[in-house]
Amino acid sequence: MTLPAALYLAHMNPFTLAHAQIIRELLGSADRVKVMPVVFYDGKREVNSRSFPFTFGQRKEMIESEIDGAEVSGDYAFHSPFRKYLPPLLSARSWKLKKSILKGVGDYYTYTGDRSEWLALKAYGLRPRIGARKKISATSAREQMYRAAAGLGADWKSLVPAGTAGVVEREWETVEKFARAPDATARVLGMKFPREGY
Repeated sequence: MTLPAALYLAHMNPFTLAHAQIIRELLGSADRVKVMPVVFYDGKREVNSRSFPFTFGQRKEMIESEIDGAEVSGDYAFHSPFRKYLPPLLSARSWKLKKSILKGVGDYYTYTGDRSEWLALKAYGLRPRIGARKKISATSAREQMYRAAAGLGADWKSLVPAGTAGVVEREWETVEKFARAPDATARVLGMKFPREGY
C-alpha cells in the first residue's frame, strides 16, 4: 500500500533538533518526505532579516547534514511583493505557489505543529495535519544565538544538531549582523513575511 507523501513547510531558520525529530517521525510513516524551508525573493536576491537570517542554501546544508532520505526542496518560495499572495486561493500568485509546492507530488498531506500555521495551510488548500508541538523552536534557538553574539553566554548549541552548529559557526558574521538588526517581520494570517518586499 502506498502512503501519502508528507510535506513539511516551515521556516527552519535555523534547523533545530525539533525539526530533525519531526522529519524522522515523518520518514517513519510516509513513503516520501518533501522538506521545504520557506524562501523569500526580491527579484533574484533572497531576502534575509533578523527572523530569517540563514539562506536557503545554508538551511539545506543544515538539514542534509543531519537527515538521510528527506528531499529538500526550494519550491516553497515567495517573490516580492509578498502581499500579492493574499488572500490565499483568491490571488493568482497563491495558486502559482500551491502548484509549485505540489509539483511532482501525488497523494499528500502537509505537517505542522502550530495551530496558526495549520489555519494558513488550510487556507491554501494544502491538506494540513497538526502534530504535537515540540519544545524547541527555531525562534528560541535563534534568540540564543543572538544573545551569544552579544556576549551574553547563551547555550544555543544544545538546541541544534551538530551539522547546524557547524554551519552557524562558519556563518557567525551573519548571526552578529542580524543580532544588531531590528525585527522587521510582518505577521499576516498566521504567516510571517519580511517587511522588506512585503
